[in-house]
Amino acid sequence: MKIQHIFFDLDNTLWDHRKNAHRTIKDLFDKQEITLNYNIDFEEFHMIYHNINESLWEKIRDGLIDKEYLRKHRFYDTFKHFGIENEELSDYFEEHFLDNILNHNELVEGVIYILDYLKSKNYTLHIISNGFKEVTERKCILSGIDGYFKTITSADAVGVRKPNPKIFEYSLGLSNAHKEESVLIGDDWIADVVGSQNFGIDVIFFDALNENRKEEGLKSIKHLLQIKEYL
Repeated sequence: MKIQHIFFDLDNTLWDHRKNAHRTIKDLFDKQEITLNYNIDFEEFHMIYHNINESLWEKIRDGLIDKEYLRKHRFYDTFKHFGIENEELSDYFEEHFLDNILNHNELVEGVIYILDYLKSKNYTLHIISNGFKEVTERKCILSGIDGYFKTITSADAVGVRKPNPKIFEYSLGLSNAHKEESVLIGDDWIADVVGSQNFGIDVIFFDALNENRKEEGLKSIKHLLQIKEYL
């Protein structure tokens, strides 16, 4: 059966979360004069934040913590790394981060071109995101890509996150799609690739960070325009 339905991951596959988050945190950092008040270099702060945030998201994905824990700890633990235990300051960053990140809506290079291309080939497009529902939908609307997608599935709506098969099951049900006619495109090896493989749908790994994974039969791209080689 030929592919009819294409499911995209959102963050760092279409919506450039890394770039948008970096800019947002820099804005908050400057506004609170963190370098002046605490003698912390922004790039060092951002690197520590990034590592802590990634680790917390992996724990959410694996069901070890919930989103409230992540929201309470990602900035608190970052400041704590620099010897600052200030709940009010970390709460300020968390609260304003989620609102302000939507002021930056940079897309990954090639997104509009490839979405137009896939639409012109009559594929039906969908999103499956591990992000928070309210944020996922606003990201799509504010970046101007919501009109390309028939369905948008957020993990919050299902109560589990990729790679859990239930989120794939839910999204395919919502889309009236069959496994054999579906493919997922995403940048996260565990959530997207392993999740899709275990669920039994085809997958294209967007290797944005040059992980250079080797696996027999793996479809892999380093730029979104390379999707045209497969679809």
